[in-house]
Amino acid sequence: MACREDHRIAVIVAAYNAAATLERAARSALAEPETAELLIVDDCSTDGTAALADQLAREDDRVRLLRMAANSGPAAARNAALEASSAPWIAVLDADDYFVSGRLAALLAEADEAEFVADRLIRTPEGVEPAITLDPRRIGAISLEDFVLGNMGALQGPLDLGFVKPIFRRSFVAQHNMRYADMRLGEDYEFYARALALGARFLMIGPAGYVSVEREGSLSKDHSELDLRRLRDCDRTLAAIRPLSISEQRALDRHYASVDCRLQWRRMISAVKDRDAKRALSTFTSPQSTLYLTARLGEQLWLRSIGRLAGRNSR
Repeated sequence: MACREDHRIAVIVAAYNAAATLERAARSALAEPETAELLIVDDCSTDGTAALADQLAREDDRVRLLRMAANSGPAAARNAALEASSAPWIAVLDADDYFVSGRLAALLAEADEAEFVADRLIRTPEGVEPAITLDPRRIGAISLEDFVLGNMGALQGPLDLGFVKPIFRRSFVAQHNMRYADMRLGEDYEFYARALALGARFLMIGPAGYVSVEREGSLSKDHSELDLRRLRDCDRTLAAIRPLSISEQRALDRHYASVDCRLQWRRMISAVKDRDAKRALSTFTSPQSTLYLTARLGEQLWLRSIGRLAGRNSR
């Protein structure tokens, strides 16, 4: 079935050592009639990712394989795909994840009223077949405040917006010269929040068929100090785009403080390992981080005491 010319979609997949899951992801996108282009960006994989992508490209002329010169992370890979693609709409698909048939059509049904349209994710642990119930009815418009709070667990249900994967208009991205920021953690959060700050209309619908597979050892769970610092500091950059309402500023401040607590805990762990008391004390940067660190330290002491007690009882 053909789709409207202005409803063609470029699906972009950043892939690093994804040979085990890439074919499922790619074929789910190619099964969608709205997929005009599928750009797979190999981020210097050391497994068979590039060879698999090349094979897919030989089978279907919608597929293009791009190769990064050095491992640069998903943001840089997506920027390369944005530059190389041309369809009016863009969809991001993680190499671990996949679409259920009809997802793109459901998102495009709302496309005339928005620059960004997202569906509630269907989440499943790796190796578990998800129970899929599709209900792509409109939930409503998402504001900058909604999005920021929804990325820190402050909102529940349909407004749990962590890892959401909207389709978005190329014309909006081009108008504002948008590219993904140099981040290996939270690059999607920064990109979508920036679009909202710039005035994008962002609609949310119920689950339409994006299956998000949660894997152990995922890069999204492996945070360095630099990763966390860049995610924290992007909130200050977002706040400078335009004058914010009081509630928008409060939301960004809450997100900044939340990420800063995680950053200071990471710094605390590093300082303790190095036996650097001065650096450890420097992690108590605010009332929020002090409460957070105190709770985490208490938790670790409790776990160690339980471990010692269990060791004595086993003798």
